[in-house]
Amino acid sequence: MSATVVLQTGREKSLLRHHPWVFASAIKSTQGRLHSGDTVIVLSAEGKILGLGSWSPESTIRVRMWSFSADEVIDKTFFLRRIQHALTARQLIKQNTDAFRLVAAENDGLPGVTIDLYPGLLVCQLLSAGAEKHRDKIVWALRKLFPSHSILERSDVAIREREGLEPVRQILYGEIPEEICITELGAKFLVSPLEGHKTGFYLDQRSSRALVASFARDKEVLNCFSYTGGFTVHCLLQGAKHVTSVDSSGPALSLLQRQLALNNLPTELSTTLNADVFAQLRQWRQQGRLFDLIILDPPKFAESKQQVTRACRGYKDINMLALQLLRPGGFLATFSCSGLLSEDLFRKVVADAALDANRQLLYLHRMAQDQDHPVAASYPEGFYLKGLLAKCE
Repeated sequence: MSATVVLQTGREKSLLRHHPWVFASAIKSTQGRLHSGDTVIVLSAEGKILGLGSWSPESTIRVRMWSFSADEVIDKTFFLRRIQHALTARQLIKQNTDAFRLVAAENDGLPGVTIDLYPGLLVCQLLSAGAEKHRDKIVWALRKLFPSHSILERSDVAIREREGLEPVRQILYGEIPEEICITELGAKFLVSPLEGHKTGFYLDQRSSRALVASFARDKEVLNCFSYTGGFTVHCLLQGAKHVTSVDSSGPALSLLQRQLALNNLPTELSTTLNADVFAQLRQWRQQGRLFDLIILDPPKFAESKQQVTRACRGYKDINMLALQLLRPGGFLATFSCSGLLSEDLFRKVVADAALDANRQLLYLHRMAQDQDHPVAASYPEGFYLKGLLAKCE
């Protein structure tokens, strides 16, 4: 390893705080032969070694740091140690579920590497040039730690294009079932690892599902952007009078209906609707339809800083519509998974929506990604999922 990256004067400050990114604008010069994913030594303008990172020539994040020590060797045992450390940090979460995020990328010291653990199966997303370069080492480490698990790669996401990489979906080891059954806080869910969103299930909402469901007893619930019914099942298990689930995906709603039988829930307590949520809420507003508890868990509205303003309009619109469909004393559980939208800004957007809806809101709980999706103190970008549970007057 001979290639080095030299930073502009004063641009080493973030690395001294152990932030794992080096942007292209921070680089003064490079020395040696550089190929995508190669490990490089990062130097300050004064020549001080700041650590080792992976080179990504196509990305604005030109280097992602593997280590802030020059003595580290980025070999297969490096990945074994990092993954083992991540597993040890998640021992408590294993008491509540048999499916959880094993590795949360930069937050676990493995930039661009996301790994979810399901019963008998590991699903990986390798989203950076460095992760791509070391795929075989990551697979070796996983097989060492989980010899009986199959391994699937679901790197079929657009974000890889920013690294100059093609989307990939492939079996890395073993046989991959079409469906698996997981258990979460007493509820059971069928997951499609090959075709489902992300790695098959939204594991980051586990604690929020439990909290929101604790308010559902004897209530008429509306679950918007329901996907395969995580919130729906938990609300019904906690005694909801009825849950209406709306999603634009027919296959997701079909799987939701099967979740009911899996959990011995009466089908008459659930209605599914394949529709655009925005249009459906407007239609119900015209009809005067009302609910006691409404859940809004939409997909990411902002993929870049340029989209934040438009995303705020979308969040305001959907929250205003929901508030207009709540009975007095009803509850709103609303979320944003747009990492570029700050928690303070999201709270302001919801407050503005309440003002336009002429409703008074009382925030009862703040919600966030579950503990198997930790946020490194040196990497605030790791915090992306924020939620509010509010009472509406």
